[in-house]
Amino acid sequence: MNLDQASLLDELESIRDFVRFTLSNFHEQRLYFGHGTDNAWDEAVQLVLNAVHLPWDTRPEVLDARLTRSEKRRILEYLRQRVAERKPLPYITGEAWFMGLAFTVDERVLIPRSPIAQLIEQDFEPWLRPGPVHRVLDLCTGSGCIGIATALTFVEAEVDLVDISPDALDVARINIDRYELGDRVQAIESDLFTALDPSRPYDLIVSNPPYVDASDLASMPEEYRHEPALALGSGEDGLDITRRILRQAARFLTEDGLLVVEVGNSEVHLMEQYPQLPLVWVELEAGGNGVFVITAAELREHADSI
Repeated sequence: MNLDQASLLDELESIRDFVRFTLSNFHEQRLYFGHGTDNAWDEAVQLVLNAVHLPWDTRPEVLDARLTRSEKRRILEYLRQRVAERKPLPYITGEAWFMGLAFTVDERVLIPRSPIAQLIEQDFEPWLRPGPVHRVLDLCTGSGCIGIATALTFVEAEVDLVDISPDALDVARINIDRYELGDRVQAIESDLFTALDPSRPYDLIVSNPPYVDASDLASMPEEYRHEPALALGSGEDGLDITRRILRQAARFLTEDGLLVVEVGNSEVHLMEQYPQLPLVWVELEAGGNGVFVITAAELREHADSI
């Protein structure tokens, strides 16, 4: 993409001008949208408004406001990164939204987009047993969005955010501080359950682990190349880590605890490999697929076949 910046700085004046210009570039360059928006219009609006430090719900009257040259340059730099580098917009702005909550993100973590948000909004009903939730584990936490959103839902629960990546945990800690949850939420470096104490089990374990199979990983749009490979791929069938979670989770759950895992398109591989497991595949009304729930009792009952 060749942006004649000097010409554009003179010819484009308003927020509306830059939204239109950004939209045209998106269509011309055939970008992929899937890291916070699903269409060119919404992403063009978000890019321009973020660049000039305005909220997404800015009143329409503001769109005709004239921009300063420094604001114009910042918009063009955002646009260059999005189009020339195919960098996802949340990495450019440093922020992503999950369940209506803003999270700090960068290329050390995946961009939040898990449909598990729909379960959190429903307090994990009807699968989670009634009563108070004392301890929650967010396994493979990345930015911490799932665990932090869960902590804000179950306001008395202690939540552990676990990841093998120290870089990801640095980002998670930023988000813990952002929501002032340091008294109830902690970030722990661990290869799944390795550093955890089974004598302090969890009422709920939630995980969005790496689950992309080798075929899908090789064919993903260029935007995904900016995300940490460690957080995407998981072996030939995408289930290397999920199999470990299934084998080990029961030991770290309370007697009536619940395991919730997202495996996306690797759902078909999991059903083929474990037809005997009573996995419940959640119907996600707002879209998404590949999220299952299973109780601790069911995991223990089928331990020999996992």
